[in-house]
Amino acid sequence: MEIFNLRSGDEFIKLGQLLKAVGAVESGVEAKDAIQEGHASVNGETETRRGRKLYAGDTVSFDGREIKIQ
Repeated sequence: MEIFNLRSGDEFIKLGQLLKAVGAVESGVEAKDAIQEGHASVNGETETRRGRKLYAGDTVSFDGREIKIQ
């Protein structure tokens, strides 16, 4: 499992931004398409909104990767 640390002062990151930040996708358009097609899940449930806010403690699964937000 990978760990993604929120920047100091940030309380959340959006799903699309996270996928770009960890290199899982190359662009916002690619993130949007993959998320809308149901390829991402948050805390075990399929998520289709790229603007889903992720907080410390959330876990994202995407393309065989698991990313924990801290």
